[in-house]
Amino acid sequence: MTHTLVLGGARSGKSAYAERLALASGKQVIYLATASAGDGEMAARIAHHRARRPGGWTTVEEPVALGDQLLRWSSPERLIIVDCLTLWLSNLLFNAGTAYPEVGELELPALFYQQSDRLERALAQCAGDVVLVSNEIGLGLMPMGAISRRFMDEQGRLNQAMAALCERALFVAAGLPLILKGDRC
Repeated sequence: MTHTLVLGGARSGKSAYAERLALASGKQVIYLATASAGDGEMAARIAHHRARRPGGWTTVEEPVALGDQLLRWSSPERLIIVDCLTLWLSNLLFNAGTAYPEVGELELPALFYQQSDRLERALAQCAGDVVLVSNEIGLGLMPMGAISRRFMDEQGRLNQAMAALCERALFVAAGLPLILKGDRC
């Protein structure tokens, strides 16, 4: 059983790299997709991802309860791809239509804390291989709005927590992996 975190920027090739890892494993692949098609542009992105997945893979769309789905689908003969943690985090913070102030302290929804804790516990209990895909968003400028700064902070904390739980971590840029932790994939 191996857990791998694949980090990268937008359009860095991180999802394609995670999919190559899954293909190379020879295991049954469960693709946990966190995206929701809120508009036409997002629907096109989702369609692009779906089109390149092999037909034999099982896709499970889950925007919030990732921990529950990891435990439901994990087994030694399977590899689960979670794509992606950044969209999942966004779903947790904005799923109730929460309006956040531009300045000041922000109180995050209880759902955020519940599901984050569930994900960490589930990952520790998974019986099979897991490949987590997440954006590295902390390499750019500090955002101006309070919720944007908080999102960047929480994304960084999430990535750190997942890297600590995973045996391997990689950073993908231009489709090329840089190993941060563990052995070569």
